[in-house]
Amino acid sequence: MSKHNIITLDSLSLQEFDNEAELIPLLTPEDEEEMSKEELPLSLPILPLRNTVLFPGVVIPITAGRDKSIKLINDANAGNKIIGVVAQKNEADEDPTKNDIHPVGTVAKILRVLKMPDGNITVILQGKKRFEIDTVTTEVPYLRASVKEVEEKRPKKTDTEFNAIVDSIRELAIEIIKESPNIPTEATFAIKNIESQSFLINFVSSNMNLSVKEKQDLLSINVLKDRALETLRYMNVELQKLELKNDIQSKVRFDLDQQQREYFLHQQMKTIQEELGGVSYEQEIEEMRQKAKTKSWDEKTAKHFEKEISKLQRTNPQSPDFGIQRNYLDLFLELPWNKFSKDNFDLKRAQKIIDKDHFGLEDVKKRIIEHLAVLKLRNDMKSPIICLTGPPGVGKTSIGKSIAEALGREYVRISLGGLRDEAEIRGHRKTYIGAMPGRIIQSLKKAGTSNPVFVLDEIDKLSNSHQGDPSSALLEVLDPEQNSEFYDNFLEMGYDLSKVMFIATSNNMATIQPALKDRMEVIRMTGYTIEEKVEIARQHLFPKQLKEHGLTPKDLSIGKKQLEKIVEGYTRESGVRSLEQKIAQVIRNAAKSVAMEEEYNKKVTDEDIVKILGAPKLERDKSESNDVAGVVTGLAWTSVGGDILFIESLISAGKGNLTLTGNLGTVMKESATIALEYIKANAELFGLEAEMISKYNIHLHVPEGATPKDGPSAGIAMLTSLISLLTQKKVKKSLAMTGEITLRGKVLPVGGIKEKILAAKRANIKEIILCHENKSDIDEIKPEYIEGLTFHYVKEMSEVIEVAITNQKVKNAKKL
Repeated sequence: MSKHNIITLDSLSLQEFDNEAELIPLLTPEDEEEMSKEELPLSLPILPLRNTVLFPGVVIPITAGRDKSIKLINDANAGNKIIGVVAQKNEADEDPTKNDIHPVGTVAKILRVLKMPDGNITVILQGKKRFEIDTVTTEVPYLRASVKEVEEKRPKKTDTEFNAIVDSIRELAIEIIKESPNIPTEATFAIKNIESQSFLINFVSSNMNLSVKEKQDLLSINVLKDRALETLRYMNVELQKLELKNDIQSKVRFDLDQQQREYFLHQQMKTIQEELGGVSYEQEIEEMRQKAKTKSWDEKTAKHFEKEISKLQRTNPQSPDFGIQRNYLDLFLELPWNKFSKDNFDLKRAQKIIDKDHFGLEDVKKRIIEHLAVLKLRNDMKSPIICLTGPPGVGKTSIGKSIAEALGREYVRISLGGLRDEAEIRGHRKTYIGAMPGRIIQSLKKAGTSNPVFVLDEIDKLSNSHQGDPSSALLEVLDPEQNSEFYDNFLEMGYDLSKVMFIATSNNMATIQPALKDRMEVIRMTGYTIEEKVEIARQHLFPKQLKEHGLTPKDLSIGKKQLEKIVEGYTRESGVRSLEQKIAQVIRNAAKSVAMEEEYNKKVTDEDIVKILGAPKLERDKSESNDVAGVVTGLAWTSVGGDILFIESLISAGKGNLTLTGNLGTVMKESATIALEYIKANAELFGLEAEMISKYNIHLHVPEGATPKDGPSAGIAMLTSLISLLTQKKVKKSLAMTGEITLRGKVLPVGGIKEKILAAKRANIKEIILCHENKSDIDEIKPEYIEGLTFHYVKEMSEVIEVAITNQKVKNAKKL
């Protein structure tokens, strides 16, 4: 249903009209009956309407702007106020003639005339009854025509069908008012209060959203029941259109309302953030763009960043993706793309720094200085991958820090011990919740440059799991030919690691993947001698621990002799970690005395050491006497450095069985079997009878049975032990040996010579038997470290026996 414009009376002038005229909003049956009895004038001034149709009983406002219309209204208002109202056929006609208007119209009474400020006139009309134009009598100054009444056929009051149609019209009108947003709900009261059936039909027809042609057709229907049915049909169509329209609008409104709600909430959040001193999302993105302009990245990286920041702008700030994308761009901006620290190539200064921080380690220092020299000559050289391997506590990790200081580079260290997730190296993909880059990229961000000294600690302790193999992920990192485009899953771009100086550290090269080992230049770091340990303690450990405990050299001092006592009696290691702990224990005792203002020796004595640290615990590391047949001192290599071990053998009556104990590995057991078979095969050479050997059982044992032992280097020691047992002759005093044996009687070289020699010296060994091929290893050791040792280099087993076995029988020798 349509809604007529509501006209306010403010600023409108009322033209003179009959004071008895009243505005009648609703027509009662009595009013309708009275109107129907009124006689129709023979001639009426005709007012053409452009865009509406007036129905009997209905009150409508009409705006008149044409001169003829204004003249007609003024004349009629001054007279009997009765005019004929008809609809124009064509709305565009400015001066309609008799052929331009519909023949059927409505007699109207002028209720009120309002003169508008723009010169137009608004007139309020009330329809009376229908008429038909008979003849147009004049067209000047306005249309006037003779008219005749149009008879309206009304149904009887008992016509139930008509009554049902009227009730349906009333109900549908109320429904349309409820559905239409343009009609006030108060209109339902007007519908409910209309008593006249014909007026209800006319009122609804007048207010329906129909064209002038459709309304005119309704007005022209003479049978009221037919007009009611046609009106009901139009109302059904309009109700369906309204429902469909409202349904569509509600869907669209829901989407718009949701968007508007989010928009307003975002604006409120933006305002709150600004009030709190925070930064709005738009400002944050703009700051990122400004920061990107300061970066010295290449065109490819710049394009990628612009693409990703555009994606961030399109992302709803409330979605989880927004946070991930922002973290990604923050990382992108914080990474040191093409940012390098300037290397300091003062090699003399570098030598001083490395010498100051580390005592000994000549091979390592030499290699580092060589590398710096090459970098100085060729500034574009790719950094090599150095792997420092050796026992714990010898200074592998701290070497990296000294190199960084010498070069003037940033120092970065990551511990790989126990790492079992490939994502720790390569990073997670951004699709995962909590995704982050790998440790390589994170450490570069922390360093702030693309060429730091990067220490990969404990590379041999990498493990693998169902989450991947981290050592395989390191293959790309540690390959100078590949790491210029290292791909991190989170970064989703290649990053240049070729200028990074990687230094890996390990205790045991055997556990490192062969492909990874192949990519690294291995530098072996051996254990320290007693003299080196004493110097390290004097120059580095003691001053460091004094400072950490809040003391000065004036409060406490210690001599070389006392340091040597601590090294020999209380530590058993290749490195100096335990030594540092013992020194700290001595200093803590002094710190307690200072704090409690007690008397104490400012110079540490041997008695102080025994009092603080207890009796020496490691004296068993000495060589044993040679009074018992079959006891030989061997030399072994362990992960914590060199050590001595004892081979014991016992003979008893039996059937020639060989028993081996002491938690021995397969290779070590095979060495014992080879030694015995060699003796049986060459019994005459050693003054023995093969048949005699078969009459006895031999038991060979290596003490410290809880410690697993393996390797071929105890071969000659086992051979010597068995010869001593079978001949009941003494083994040479203060003698140790190491070497592999073969069935042909050859002695083969073994590894870990320096560590073994140091262990022998700790145990007061004076003579050592080695394979002649190990002589080169001895030549690399400083002469002062092996002073007092005698070396016997052998090629054959017979030479071992000649050096090791004396002609003197042991006490209580058995008769075999």
